[in-house]
Amino acid sequence: MKKFGLIGYPLVHSFSKQYYTEKFENLGLSDHSYELFPLQALSELPQLLKDEPKLCGLNVTIPHKIGVLYYLDWVSPEAKVVNAVNCIKILKRDPLEDLFSGECSLERVRLHGYNTDVYGFEESLKPLLKKSHTRALVLGNGGAARAVLYVLRKLNIEYTVVSRKASHIQLPYEEIRKETIEKHSIIINTTPVGTYPNVNECLDIPYEYIGKQHLLYDLIYNPEETEFLKRGRLNGATIKNGKEMLELQAEKNWEIWEG
Repeated sequence: MKKFGLIGYPLVHSFSKQYYTEKFENLGLSDHSYELFPLQALSELPQLLKDEPKLCGLNVTIPHKIGVLYYLDWVSPEAKVVNAVNCIKILKRDPLEDLFSGECSLERVRLHGYNTDVYGFEESLKPLLKKSHTRALVLGNGGAARAVLYVLRKLNIEYTVVSRKASHIQLPYEEIRKETIEKHSIIINTTPVGTYPNVNECLDIPYEYIGKQHLLYDLIYNPEETEFLKRGRLNGATIKNGKEMLELQAEKNWEIWEG
């Protein structure tokens, strides 16, 4: 039996569980399963690994994408730059390694970390880009935002990060003005605001200045159209939710786990 799963908190609704369960069924992999592991604190991860010896891979979601780095034995170069991980490959340590190396280790697994959010976001964003899309307003500064910023730098798109706390590198929400919206033709929500069941919530920005020249991207996939995207659509903007990004990174996760 090979087991995979998702760690985060809370795990109200999981795209990953449904996606991989259907994938295993379609591939005829009856010895594979995918489970949800709601960990309120990452200090619970070592015990989870002991309790679930069949685990071969994990996905990581809010709020653990940054903190989980502490528990990893190796991190991919891309994830190091992003400084956030959403995919873990669990490698089983062969007891014979201790025999031939002369060491005696009680640790029977090694955890390798990757960031597949980068791949998923980049590949889902690129088809929507126009020459006018040269600047982005990024709402939020968590683990998901780090992957977004990495991709924007890679694509030579300037950006401004918006957060609740002002700093020399971040703009507070209350300081977003008409000129801010007009200057940034891409607006990306990386926060969980508007996620099911809180579907009527959205970040407080001046939506009335959004127009046809704007591209609004929301990393949320449930609901399909968040209040953030709805307000953009009603003003003529191009909109995109996070479902394709999740599908692309899910396939990249599978490639890593089975590679």
